[in-house]
Amino acid sequence: MEPVTVEIAPGLVAIDTFYGGRERYTAAYLLRADRPAIVETGPTTSADAVTAGLERLGIGRDDLAHIVVTHIHLDHAGGVGELARRFPRATVWVHERGAPHLADPTRLVASATRLYGEDRMAALFGPVIPVPPERLRTLPDGARIDLGGRSLEALDTPGHASHHVSLADSATGAVFSGDALGIHLPDLPVLRPATPPPDFDLEACLASIERIRQRARGAFVLFSHFGPVRDVDRICELAARRTRSWAETVRAALERTDDVEEIVALLEQEARRDIETGAEAEIDLERLELLSGIRMNALGIVRYWRKHAERVAQPES
Repeated sequence: MEPVTVEIAPGLVAIDTFYGGRERYTAAYLLRADRPAIVETGPTTSADAVTAGLERLGIGRDDLAHIVVTHIHLDHAGGVGELARRFPRATVWVHERGAPHLADPTRLVASATRLYGEDRMAALFGPVIPVPPERLRTLPDGARIDLGGRSLEALDTPGHASHHVSLADSATGAVFSGDALGIHLPDLPVLRPATPPPDFDLEACLASIERIRQRARGAFVLFSHFGPVRDVDRICELAARRTRSWAETVRAALERTDDVEEIVALLEQEARRDIETGAEAEIDLERLELLSGIRMNALGIVRYWRKHAERVAQPES
C-alpha cells in the first residue's frame, strides 16, 4: 500500500496510518522543524504505513526527534514501542499517568483485550511493544516540547480519558485534539462523541472542549480521526452539544432500566439522528463504529453516571 500524506499547513503534514487497513480513519501528524516530531502513531499494525509516510517526507531512522501521543489508547499509541524501535533517536512524550503503561503495557493490553476480544485485538492493533523507560518523558499541563523553530505545548484535556492531553503548535496555532472533541471523519457529515470506559467524565470533557475552543480560535483543530477542521467555534459547540445529549439520553434511560442492551439501542437511535444529512443509507456507519462504537460509548456513560450517583450518595464528612 502506497503511503498517503497530506500537507495541512506549511511544515505540518498528515500521514494516513491505514488503521485496520482502511484509509482516512486515523492520522499521524509530522511537524517539520530542526528536531522533527510526530503526533500520534496509530497501533503497531500501522507502523509500516507511518514509517513509509515519514520516509516519503524525507524523515529517516535517525532524523525523527520526538514521538508525542495525546493518550495511550491503542488506536493512538499502540505503535509507540515499534516506532521508537525504528527511530532510535526519538524521545517519547505522554501524560504522566500514561507513561507507566507505555513502559509496561501488560495492564493496557489486558484491558483492551477484555473490550475487543483476542482475535479483534490482534487484527486491529497487533502486539504492543514496551517503550524503554529511559526514552519516556512526561507532559504536565503547560509543558513545552522544543522542536527548534517551533514548539508543542501540552494542554491537560481529560474527559475522554483522565490521561488525555491536547497539543498546541506554536507555528500555526493549531491544536491537536486527540479524541477530546470526538470523531469527525472528513467525508462523513457527522461528529460522534467518544465516551469510552473506564474513565469518561462529562464535566471534565465539556471543560476540555471549551479549553480547546479558546486556544484554537483563529486557527484550527486537528482530529486524530481524521484531519483538520477550521471552523473551531462551530465544531467545539457541536462536540459539547452532542456529548451533553448522549449523556442525558443515558441518564434518563438509567432512571427506568439497568438493561445495557436497551440503553445501547436508545443511544443508537440518538446517533442516527446525529447524521447531519439524514441520508443514513449513504453513510458508511462501519467507519464510525470501528472508531467510536455505540456500545462502548454507552458503557462509558453508564459507568460515569453510576460513579456520579455514588459520589452524590456519599455523606459529607
